[in-house]
Amino acid sequence: MDFFIRKPRYLKPRKILFVAPEAAPFVKAGGLGEVMLSLPAALAQKGYDARVFIPLYASIDTQKYNLITEFDGLKVPTDAESDGEAKVLLCNVKKFIPADENSHEQVITYFLQNQEYYELRSNVYGYADDPTRWALLSRGALEFLDTTRDWVPDVIIASDWQTGFLINYLHTTYKNNPRFNKIAAVFVIHNLYYQGIFDHRFVSELDFDDGRSPIPSFFNPRLVKLNMLRRGIMYADLISTVSATYAKEIMTSEYGELLDGILKERRSRIYGVLNGINYETFDPQTNVNLKKNYDIKSISLREENKIELQGRLGLKENKRVFVIGIVSRLIEQKGFDLLFSIAEPLLKELGFQLAILGNGEAKYMSFFQELEKKFPGQVAAHLVFDTALPHLFYAGADAILIPSKFEPSGLTQMEAMRYGAVPIARKTGGLADSVIDYDPKNSGGTGFVFKDFDFMSLAIAIIRAAEIYKNPSAWHKIQRLGMKEDFSWRHSADEYAHLCDVAMNFRIRDLKD
Repeated sequence: MDFFIRKPRYLKPRKILFVAPEAAPFVKAGGLGEVMLSLPAALAQKGYDARVFIPLYASIDTQKYNLITEFDGLKVPTDAESDGEAKVLLCNVKKFIPADENSHEQVITYFLQNQEYYELRSNVYGYADDPTRWALLSRGALEFLDTTRDWVPDVIIASDWQTGFLINYLHTTYKNNPRFNKIAAVFVIHNLYYQGIFDHRFVSELDFDDGRSPIPSFFNPRLVKLNMLRRGIMYADLISTVSATYAKEIMTSEYGELLDGILKERRSRIYGVLNGINYETFDPQTNVNLKKNYDIKSISLREENKIELQGRLGLKENKRVFVIGIVSRLIEQKGFDLLFSIAEPLLKELGFQLAILGNGEAKYMSFFQELEKKFPGQVAAHLVFDTALPHLFYAGADAILIPSKFEPSGLTQMEAMRYGAVPIARKTGGLADSVIDYDPKNSGGTGFVFKDFDFMSLAIAIIRAAEIYKNPSAWHKIQRLGMKEDFSWRHSADEYAHLCDVAMNFRIRDLKD
């Protein structure tokens, strides 16, 4: 299978609409919000008319962003099945226009306004009627495009399971609409594990969604049981994942989350593009959260940030000791179960310091708290959300530990390398595509990589890193190679631009068929 995007034979599309449940700086609940800020902006810098469509949540400050009314009284059909249900939901569409059209830091963004499903909710996710909320977002975006006359995209890029209905609607309910039949639909899978508000691994035969039945009414209890991710995969002109390796992995039973069968059927339309990071936000030369700024030519100045990190966390201040950092959500996916049997003997024998930043499941938080008690001054666990500390971790720790069970893309390894922290990572998904294993024969590599998901493989990788750290010249070379890597959105945007071309090629081919 070929995961490289070949450039088609016709002109590139100029108009791209991203539809998602969140987008920074307006609202951000996770990594998707950052993607929806950086990727459209990077495409805009390359001359594309990239725009974003998200819900208007209560937390979004309409005055701060000077939102204007783009459309009043948008009637979104609900496919109501009984007389007592609303046939349409009334919405408005607000619009954000960047103050400086030449800055490309942000792009034109549309907001679907509905009081009941968005404005009266304090959170982005986590409601029992989330399927209705995302069906409204999906159909609301299409109804808006059908109503407005001044702008129709060449490509719609829908992100994750929340927008799977949009792809489904586009190629079923709206398939005969002449305004839509030439629009290419790209479905981006950020994490195959999440497929809806139900647990897809425990679905009864009666509730199984094959994806072929019509989407029911917004108010039908059956809506909750539909697999939105499956439907997005089935109906998209092109499916993309957030790394090339993950695109291959999800077609196996180990990583496919019960969708490997349908993914194999559509393998000719599956691609992988690695996510990027914001190089202005993660810049050791200018970041205000550091004790001392530095660059690749002054990497020795990182020692001041190490002392600052140690002091801030209550670790023994020693610039020579090997410091391993963890910056992560503490959940099963991230692989920290592997540490349960090896952390204590490694800490005793190797003498490195372990600094943890993150929160999540109780078993992992308790584990790190107990380690901190057993190894005072050697282990420190900061188990609360913090937006500033990650930068100091990356600038002060010598290595960053990422033993993920699976990792579609991963940002931690890229952010760490940007600051000169060396990843100790498992060879999976985006980690495999972004971290090069250190080879002592040629002193090449940007990190220490292990393949198998078992505690011994992780232990060996940590020991390898600790031993090489004793050789400053070899260690500094690894750091510099990592800092030279280009994980900017500029690079990823080039690949997405080509991906849009390929999607349009598929759409044209399908129309002829």
